[in-house]
Amino acid sequence: MSESVALCCRDGYALSAQLWNPQGPARGAVIISCATGVLSRYYARYASFLNEHGFTALTYDFRGIGGSRPHRLRDMRMRWRDWGEYDFDAAVRYMRERDPHGLLVAVGHSAGGFMPGFAEAASEVDRYLNVAGQYAYWRDYAAAQRLRMYAKWHLFMPAVTRLVGYFPGRRLGWLEDLPAGVALEWSRRGARLEDSYPPDEHELLFSRFGAIRAPMLAVSTSDDEFATPVAMRRGLGYFRNSPRQLVRLNPRAMGFERIGHFGLFHDRHRNGFWRESLEWIAEGRNPWLADEVIEPGSAPAGDAAIPFGAPSGYKPRP
Repeated sequence: MSESVALCCRDGYALSAQLWNPQGPARGAVIISCATGVLSRYYARYASFLNEHGFTALTYDFRGIGGSRPHRLRDMRMRWRDWGEYDFDAAVRYMRERDPHGLLVAVGHSAGGFMPGFAEAASEVDRYLNVAGQYAYWRDYAAAQRLRMYAKWHLFMPAVTRLVGYFPGRRLGWLEDLPAGVALEWSRRGARLEDSYPPDEHELLFSRFGAIRAPMLAVSTSDDEFATPVAMRRGLGYFRNSPRQLVRLNPRAMGFERIGHFGLFHDRHRNGFWRESLEWIAEGRNPWLADEVIEPGSAPAGDAAIPFGAPSGYKPRP
């Protein structure tokens, strides 16, 4: 069973969260961070599964979403990166206050797998499981769906957001409602993440990502239209000081016709992906065959990666 808790962010914003405590001594703790526009309760069964295997788990709604939504969403002023800089940061601080020295693992889905890079406290995490993590640059979408997705997320979404004052995703059946700042930042994202922010913020951005040295296992499926290999590599390039492994799972080899961007957290994967993920969470062992191993100080394959040891303010090649 879970208990409701509140996470207090450094800017004073309060987040709705659920803490899942195991029976008996905990083997460690896991923070589960949501995909964009997804409620934390979607991950409740995975959190319960972790509980059954002896781990404390924390799920939480990013600001503007679910239980962390203000009364009037159209009045909310925030940036996409606030989910990392303040919200994930608060989750880490909360769990470290409970147990300063125990094992702490972060599991992030989609944008939730990328947000740690913005958080000052992210270096307090022992290892990361990044599930389909990327930052939604439209040219990285799967080729067969790219034009449709561009029209949906980069033309229609910003137009409706400017008209309504927020993105009414729930009404449209497209995820949850999104604060305007999140929807508009997503829609105009370029190849270089840092170009979304003023130049005087670039040095801090690079230093935050560079401060993370914990091992990172990045996993996606071959039918994920968002988290393509190039999208995953583009995101992993910013975590320049972490040892990273990139894994691409084949749905048919796992016994499924399709899994997609959201499927790995469905409880049909309890005896497959979920159970296998315990090896990484508990022991730091990759249970799958890595498609690419990226050592600290090395760049992922392709020109999209940020070179390591680059001076402050360096901009990678487009």
